[in-house]
Amino acid sequence: MANTAQNTAPLGAATILHVVDAFTVAFEKAVEWNETRKTRKALSQLSDAQLEDIGLTRKDIITI
Repeated sequence: MANTAQNTAPLGAATILHVVDAFTVAFEKAVEWNETRKTRKALSQLSDAQLEDIGLTRKDIITI
């Protein structure tokens, strides 16, 4: 008769992993949102001529 090992994580460990993963994803999305916000703010402070120099218009800022 063969002995088989059961390599499963306890339920509590799996739950903690899911919670940590959810917080990690939420944190990464918040960082991404903030970077986008800072970029839009910086671009909004440029003049139309400066935006044209880098190939953008005011309308483009919204889509960034």
